[in-house]
Amino acid sequence: MGLLSLAIWTPIFFGAVLLAFGRDEHANAVRWVALIGSLVSLAVTLPLYANFEIGSAAMQFVELAPWIDQFNVNYHLGVDGISLWLVLLTAFITVIVVIAGWEVITQRVNQYMGAFLILSGLMIGVFASLDAMLFYVFFEATLIPMYLIIGIWGGPNKIYAAFKFFLYTLLGSLLMLVALIYLYTQSGGSFDLATWHKLPLGASAQTLLFFAFFAAFAVKVPMWPVHTWLPDVHVEAPTGGSAVLAAIMLKLGAYGFLRFSLPIAPDASHEWSGLMIGLSLVAVIYVGLVAMVQQDMKKLVAYSSVAHMGFVSLGFFVFNDLGVSGAIVQMIAHGFVSAAMFLSIGVLYDRVHSREIAAYGGVVNTMPKFAAFALLFTMANCGLPATAGFVGEWMVILAAVKYNFWIGALAASALIFGAAYSLWMFKRVYLGAPANDDVKALKDINGREFLVMGLLAVMVLYMGIHPKPFTDVMDASVAELLRHVAISKLN
Repeated sequence: MGLLSLAIWTPIFFGAVLLAFGRDEHANAVRWVALIGSLVSLAVTLPLYANFEIGSAAMQFVELAPWIDQFNVNYHLGVDGISLWLVLLTAFITVIVVIAGWEVITQRVNQYMGAFLILSGLMIGVFASLDAMLFYVFFEATLIPMYLIIGIWGGPNKIYAAFKFFLYTLLGSLLMLVALIYLYTQSGGSFDLATWHKLPLGASAQTLLFFAFFAAFAVKVPMWPVHTWLPDVHVEAPTGGSAVLAAIMLKLGAYGFLRFSLPIAPDASHEWSGLMIGLSLVAVIYVGLVAMVQQDMKKLVAYSSVAHMGFVSLGFFVFNDLGVSGAIVQMIAHGFVSAAMFLSIGVLYDRVHSREIAAYGGVVNTMPKFAAFALLFTMANCGLPATAGFVGEWMVILAAVKYNFWIGALAASALIFGAAYSLWMFKRVYLGAPANDDVKALKDINGREFLVMGLLAVMVLYMGIHPKPFTDVMDASVAELLRHVAISKLN
């Protein structure tokens, strides 16, 4: 079993053990097993970075074994500079979510922790799959644990939100399945992605494939106008569910564009890039304006996620190194920042049981340590220099200016809207005199919460101050992807 198999199956194994043997009367033991499982799962991903050959665009840590022989489906794994950091991010966020739910979850603790560990393994499987059918199996399987997390531990309208999440993402994926079957027939019976990247497809076939993949991946990102499921799901999901959904699950769709849409349908990607850029700018600007009028903190951060992911899709379709690298950096940075924002809201919700901005005011007076963390994460959400939120957005804006000045100018306007809704929320929730008795009675964060906030703060600052380790890993893979797309365009 190679490193990637260990990264996928270690959390799934621990999750299965928790589901089989965990009981609420042994909740404390269940939590420790979950923590050990998540830490071991993180530990087995670290050698991937330590042994990664920087400067190579080739797939590394490749594993290949037959799976379903009669259809030529293989258990084929590998990572490159595009997927490596997403694997590490998934394992890291899983540790954070397990610690964050330590005291908060008191019912069905084994099922809660087990679902997150299994989900972690499945998402790493998506990022590591080099066989299209294996990718599809992992991609769809991620829906099941997240559906249960929302439907069991969510808020009052959890069933509605869980169904909406499931149906939106499943329906989009069905068109992708049709595209996969078509490509299987065109390639002479192969599901190998590298083979598909070399297929000489006609213009009409590429266009149909592009929109089939768009249906699956745009819903997952989510891009405007298929983003409406996300705020409802975030509002109803438990804090850990919101953190994982925003930090990692949205990245599955963005990653799909890089693995399927751009290399398999390069001509169609160029032809429809104007549409993709337009939809991205609508997400960045219009959805940013929608975020400003939200009264629910979770809804505000959910809409801000749609706006931030708009930078990701914008970066992909300006077709230059800076844009694609910036978009991938933005994916990773958004993972840290959005998880931190949702977990911060969770800290307040656990104490006051309200997500309404109007229920707070003057929190800094009673929770000064927590308010300091919240200020850092809010600034990162605005895109303040020296935080993770700045690097990717700045790279994408520069790339957009290089592509077209006015597109870059429109994208840059999002920094103003981001600062407006983020700082306005911070002002109303944290600053001023204590607004009511609930706020006066608040206790500052305990050691467990401080650990969660501290780990995320370290990553937000490290990535903002020293992004070179992140960009070095992806440079060669991004250059190779763009070279492939450009050559196809010339042909």
